[in-house]
Amino acid sequence: MPASPAARAKELLSQLSTEEKLHQLTAQMVFDIDETYEERRDPLRGCYRNPGHFMHQGGKISSPGDVARRINRDVEESMKAQPHAIPPLEHGESLHGAQWGMASIFPQPIGLASTFDPALVEEAADVIGKETAAVGVRQALAPVVNLARDVRWGRTIETFGEDVKLASDMGAAVCRGFRKNGVAATPKHFADNYADGGRDSNYSTHSERELREVYLKPFEACFKEGGAQGVMAAYNSLFNGLPAHANPWLLTEVLRKEWGFGGIVVSDYGGVNGVAGAHKLAADLPEAVAMCLKAGLDITLANLDYEDIREAWDRGLLSEEDLDRAVLRLLTVKFSLGLFDEPFVDPDRADRIVRCEEHKRIAAKAARESLVLLKNDGILPLRPEKNAKIGIFGPGADVLPTGRNYSGPYAHLWEAPDVLSPLAYFRTRAEGWSVVTGADSEIPVLAPDCDAVLYFTSIVEGEGLDRSELKLPAYRKAVSKDEAAVIVDKAEQTVEVDQEASIRALAEANPNAVVVLMNGAPVDMTAWQEKIPAILEAWYPGEGGSEAVFDALLGRFSPGGKLPVSWPKSAGQLPLFYAHKPSGRGYGYENNDGRPLYPFGYGLSYTSFALENPDLKKTEAGWDLSLDVKNTGDCAGDEVVQVYLRAERTKVVRPVKELIAYRRVSVEKGGTVRAVLTIPESVLSYYDADMVFGPHGGAFSFLVGTSSEQIAFDIKLED
Repeated sequence: MPASPAARAKELLSQLSTEEKLHQLTAQMVFDIDETYEERRDPLRGCYRNPGHFMHQGGKISSPGDVARRINRDVEESMKAQPHAIPPLEHGESLHGAQWGMASIFPQPIGLASTFDPALVEEAADVIGKETAAVGVRQALAPVVNLARDVRWGRTIETFGEDVKLASDMGAAVCRGFRKNGVAATPKHFADNYADGGRDSNYSTHSERELREVYLKPFEACFKEGGAQGVMAAYNSLFNGLPAHANPWLLTEVLRKEWGFGGIVVSDYGGVNGVAGAHKLAADLPEAVAMCLKAGLDITLANLDYEDIREAWDRGLLSEEDLDRAVLRLLTVKFSLGLFDEPFVDPDRADRIVRCEEHKRIAAKAARESLVLLKNDGILPLRPEKNAKIGIFGPGADVLPTGRNYSGPYAHLWEAPDVLSPLAYFRTRAEGWSVVTGADSEIPVLAPDCDAVLYFTSIVEGEGLDRSELKLPAYRKAVSKDEAAVIVDKAEQTVEVDQEASIRALAEANPNAVVVLMNGAPVDMTAWQEKIPAILEAWYPGEGGSEAVFDALLGRFSPGGKLPVSWPKSAGQLPLFYAHKPSGRGYGYENNDGRPLYPFGYGLSYTSFALENPDLKKTEAGWDLSLDVKNTGDCAGDEVVQVYLRAERTKVVRPVKELIAYRRVSVEKGGTVRAVLTIPESVLSYYDADMVFGPHGGAFSFLVGTSSEQIAFDIKLED
């Protein structure tokens, strides 16, 4: 019987010199793959930002095979240079597509969450994992399982929304999809990662109770249910006054001892530096490195100089035990991924599988399921026989619907010859009807003569782009590159029109107006929402997005996605989320009742549904809830049955409701599907006043409905 990865790692560790160990714990990122690349690349490091991310420059697009050959060459050079031929671990982003080049692009994670379909998300992650591994990238810096409870946060687009259950399920699904392809999932950012006001990487104001009840749970699911082999520490500090990178409570007590995590903890880029710089806890970088490694960090991702960790060792700030603990974890992951046994990949295979027809099909399916119909006063779906002349306007109309967040490689927007913008797709599919377009300034002239008009919005979102308001941009905005643009291409996107004014002008010019939102987080619609008869939330649906939007608007399928966040009326309501704890006196603002414009779990359809005949049966593991989902409308469609827990007379205050189960169901016109939802008994457990987790009792009800506010049945559990 062959030795286990852990045993092989332990044997190899015993043979390594101190210098080899120190090199294993550092990573490098080399910009610009040019004639100086080899001399700038240090072949002794243990981990690297994969070079494929930087190969597409000067108008050149490298093929998957080209990227695979480049990485193979780097791996070979590293193994030749090292006394024990240790292969490097190549990492990269794989948030909604493998970001080493022009790989398959799926909806942004906020859109994937809107599917309420973990099986589909795992299928998408399987594709992303295949295309990540195909070129030799074996660590994915994804998924993001931070919760978006203040949507001013620019990175809301990267998340699975506000809910613990939904983010846990989606995060675990992504991790499973990666793992089955030999890719180490690395959920991030551990933990919390933003403060009230949507301020990225700011100090956490959440107590240990809040962290354990809410923000840590999706990470735990990624490890225990998804098999993630990595985790990335967050930039922020936590309730105990220590930054996440140097926080032994977080990285050792909770992660290792309580959860039994055996993988690697990696820094965020510059996160170790922040312990000395932003947080001002360490006098210099060597001291910061030592603090982080002793707390439970393993790998310092790019670009910390090797000399800093070497100096920490030379100054006696690190012990042999500190090094061995971290190196053993890294080597175990490398052995478990098969890097020692098969360090190289087949470039021809990479060319065959990346964006193959099957992968495109799954991307298209994900795009269709991610669309959320927010409003429809009867004008959708469009009918070519009635809407022979379509007007298409807005800054998002002629842009590929991938979003500029983790889409495509460094300094080059994602592109593919077979993927069109919404405007181009409508033009190519116009059969017997015409498409009219023009600048927003031409709306008053062009829109009145159209049978229906569409407006595609645009907004700049992502890392480092937090918002203080939620309105659509009404000004020219150019975003210049900074250090975050290494990963996220947010360069030179401009919005040159007042979109709110344009939408109002559209509504005045033509009563048959539809707004298609291309965004990664809710926007303030109070200035125009009542004037527009139909609103489709498309998020950024990826490479299959233009077809999905086209088919949805023309009724070739009925949108069935649901909101993974509560949609505020304005920024003044934030933070806003449905699973809040009760107010001591009731709640409302002076000028509104504090309720969202659209609740969590909300989404319309072209058809209608009825939930009937619920039946709750106790099982050994919990309960099985079955009910009929009846299609009472005029076409086939999808409904998402949602079950929420209401807890009363508990030992501590609990949220007013919490999602505990859901199921997306497809039902033909006039048909009925018997849906079964499994609810584990663990949903009744919680932390008591002494922070002991368990079944402490109370009165519980299962609320069954189609959103957090549309409840059909209130099923009380017997004591």
